[in-house]
Amino acid sequence: MRSIPATLSVATGTVLIAALQVSIPPAGRSAQVQLQLSCSGTVLEAQGSATLKRTIDRLNLALTLEAEAPTAQAALALLQQRLDPVRRGLQALNVNALRVSSPSVWNRAVPPGRPAVAQASLQVSGELAPDQLQNLISRVGGLPGVRLAPVDPQADRGTDAASDRQLLQAAYQDALRPLQVQSDGGLRPEPMVAMARSAPAPFDPRELPEPTDRLSLTVTFCARP
Repeated sequence: MRSIPATLSVATGTVLIAALQVSIPPAGRSAQVQLQLSCSGTVLEAQGSATLKRTIDRLNLALTLEAEAPTAQAALALLQQRLDPVRRGLQALNVNALRVSSPSVWNRAVPPGRPAVAQASLQVSGELAPDQLQNLISRVGGLPGVRLAPVDPQADRGTDAASDRQLLQAAYQDALRPLQVQSDGGLRPEPMVAMARSAPAPFDPRELPEPTDRLSLTVTFCARP
């Protein structure tokens, strides 16, 4: 959603000074840049946005492993037994950054008169090559107690900076394109002196949505005679 002034009329000799307020929210990272400025004339704002689809470099996987038994000790023992083939299956798929959480166990509510049931679970996560998606589903997704979550496509981290530059340029052009400045005597551009402050910024993987970076910005114009 955006709101952009369509036309701006200024008098002869008016100076337009622009500053940017940028928000970059791609998954896994964020960055904001704010420029502090003052204006003695009329302040106008134009908003722009841009999106950029990127090539899938890896898949973030997540699954929940569960087991239940009459007692907590038995549920944990069964969970441990089920974890072994899951771990070996993921290692055979060359999963990187494999993480296994500590288990949790609780007594599940049952109707009166029914035997007690203890349930144990843990989470497993890692990074997988896109061409291993089918193997993940067929070899690991069907193992006892496994609940496989949808994978999260990720782009190459090494191209993040180039993506941010491309997004910033496209969003800035998006903000300026509808803006028309009319003047009898022309405009004299003048740079804004500002201080920047940055804050810490058959299953075919080709059918998965590409990692998409999005950026929105606000361009603040100071029109003064």
